[in-house]
Amino acid sequence: LSRILFITVDEQRFDALGCTGGKVAKTPRLDGLAYEGIVYERAYVTNPTCMPSRASIMTGQHPATHGLTTNGISLPLEAPSFAEHLKDSGYRTALIGKAHLQPVMGEPERYWEVGAAGRGNTGPYRGFEHVLVSSHGKGVARNHYQVWMEKNAPEEFKCYLSQTTDDGKMNASGGGDTGAIQVHENKISKENYHTYWLADRSNEWIDERSEDEDWFLWLSFGDPHHPYQPPSSELGRVNWRDLDLPDAHQGTPEAVREQLATKPGHWSDFYEGVAHPATEIPMDFIPKDMTNDQVREINARIHIMNELVDEAIGNVLDKLAERGWLEDTHIIFTSDHGSMQGDYGMMFKGPFHVDSLIRIPLIWRPASGFDFDKGRTSQPVSLLDLAPSFCKAAGVSSGDWMQGDVLPLHQNAERDFVICEWDQDCRGVHIQISSIVSEDYICSRYARTNRYPSGDGELYSYADDPHQQNNLWDDPTYRTVRDTLLKKLDENLPPRRAEKLERRFGA
Repeated sequence: LSRILFITVDEQRFDALGCTGGKVAKTPRLDGLAYEGIVYERAYVTNPTCMPSRASIMTGQHPATHGLTTNGISLPLEAPSFAEHLKDSGYRTALIGKAHLQPVMGEPERYWEVGAAGRGNTGPYRGFEHVLVSSHGKGVARNHYQVWMEKNAPEEFKCYLSQTTDDGKMNASGGGDTGAIQVHENKISKENYHTYWLADRSNEWIDERSEDEDWFLWLSFGDPHHPYQPPSSELGRVNWRDLDLPDAHQGTPEAVREQLATKPGHWSDFYEGVAHPATEIPMDFIPKDMTNDQVREINARIHIMNELVDEAIGNVLDKLAERGWLEDTHIIFTSDHGSMQGDYGMMFKGPFHVDSLIRIPLIWRPASGFDFDKGRTSQPVSLLDLAPSFCKAAGVSSGDWMQGDVLPLHQNAERDFVICEWDQDCRGVHIQISSIVSEDYICSRYARTNRYPSGDGELYSYADDPHQQNNLWDDPTYRTVRDTLLKKLDENLPPRRAEKLERRFGA
């Protein structure tokens, strides 16, 4: 028998957890899994935004291949699905939480994820027999969590800050002690907060499983993604006034500007509010207007949200223990992308290929009896590797469409690079980036577009510059390093989908 619990969070940085170097949020349950399993210290996304990254998890393919290259594109229903592959092999399958393989701003009659809850439909969907969709509280689409809250706690549901305003824009309102963007006092009860709701629904599904069933459960939390609104009852966990600025924040606007001037122009343009680089950022947000205290308050909220996720995961682990299945269940945990959180004086995400956004936590605690070396590995790995790893854990062959490899289970495995891409047109400005991440460098090439008619690039050395602040792209001393990495990038770029998919929405 094989049981697999796959847990994702949304927008969690690589250094958010105690076991990955975090010094603020208390995450004992995930730290415990890390101690018992494998921590992949150099795990990277295929794209630093939700939908392309999640589609890569689902298909095991690069965004260029599966076609969902930017938020607002729907992954075709006929796209390959690891869940379908496992279901066809006899697995019971469920997805509980954020899916985001279709645009949340889409029409309910056209997009399953947007309309299913209102119709009382809980699957099947993309190979998952049972699906309950949620998001970050009060969003654009009426999902299964909202329908449940409307029935069981309608007044509490009103406590959330909506992700968008009435005119469809991303909400840019501020709150809290500092007026920080999307910080909101949320009076919802802890037990009805979406993080705990997801754990409760997952436990119900686990309780329905029999002793002789193989199963796969994707538990997909919406936190710590913005808006920053954990239940107000939990705000005492972290005092924002006690926090330092992030290590990659230069401290003053002058120092931020000086540092950003070494990077391609859209970095400074975003900071100054001259140009908006991505649809995933509230249009009215200008980083230079954000105070250091606002960075601290936002980060305090994020640390709290991470603690609540860890606690909710603990509730699910306790259920597995109650069933006698904890040691015999594969548990894999990761995030779909990172978050700036004040690094470089910025917030949110966009076309910025640095560890803040493209590096994520990744833990695999294999089931008992599985052949692996407990510990930590610094080999570069990718979200592409999840689909074949699920197959390995399930004891089934990988799909021939999958472009990744099984995550390294032994210290002698060799991985030397991964690839991450960006390709988005925002308000008529097109930015396209292809990056190769090796053990020693991040090298990013900018395609010739209307934003960069002559192209551009970034090159950072991990050994000398762990926060990617010194761009070596034009440094003649690193010309050979750069050219060698670009040659390897060209030799390994993923095949492009023949027909480009239509982008209908911004999120």
